[in-house]
Amino acid sequence: MTRASDIRDVTLSKEGLPDWLDPVVRAVETVEPLQLSRFLPPRDGTGRQSAVLILFGEGARGPELLLMERASSLRSHAGQPSFPGGALDPEDGDPEGKGPLRAALREAEEETGLDPSGVQLFGVLPKLYIPVSRFVVTPVLGWWREPTPVGVVDPNETARVFTVPVADLTDPAHRATTVHPSGHRGPAFLVESALVWGFTAGLIDRLLHYAGWERPWDRDKQVPLDWRS
Repeated sequence: MTRASDIRDVTLSKEGLPDWLDPVVRAVETVEPLQLSRFLPPRDGTGRQSAVLILFGEGARGPELLLMERASSLRSHAGQPSFPGGALDPEDGDPEGKGPLRAALREAEEETGLDPSGVQLFGVLPKLYIPVSRFVVTPVLGWWREPTPVGVVDPNETARVFTVPVADLTDPAHRATTVHPSGHRGPAFLVESALVWGFTAGLIDRLLHYAGWERPWDRDKQVPLDWRS
């Protein structure tokens, strides 16, 4: 298998994107870090550099996003739906340069079997922070120009791989607010027999909002989480 980190000419390009992605491109170009999350990377430079791939494709019901469900046996974020992604490896390169681009594609390939050659990367969001795991995360956005089959590569890491239509994510009936016993509240999506919450749901929520795709939804509809979450 060709490693994504071996693709030396990985670049960002907005050429030839479908028109429906225009609002997302504008949002990526203008959004500020604090508009995405109140958790920003530590100023002292600590934290583990990582990246996630926010991959937009076009399915039978229109625009969709690629997600995966992490294996329940993992130490970090077990059982949670998430974007493909993970920590940067040394061979990925500079964390302030193209390192996150290569890492996002490499991790997506390792976790879902995605063929990186069919993905056009078009944007990068500001780095964010996940305090519980101390990850400094660079969200990398891509267009699935040439879709290829995806699925679980390693059951020890991934429970399932699935796509979610954007129409379902914007449907008010599929939206809720999670409430952790610690008191933390955050957006959530009930889609594809899964509860998408935490960091991933926060990113989706902000992207929908700043792309102008968000529809009014009942923020009083709550889903409780337990201490193991």
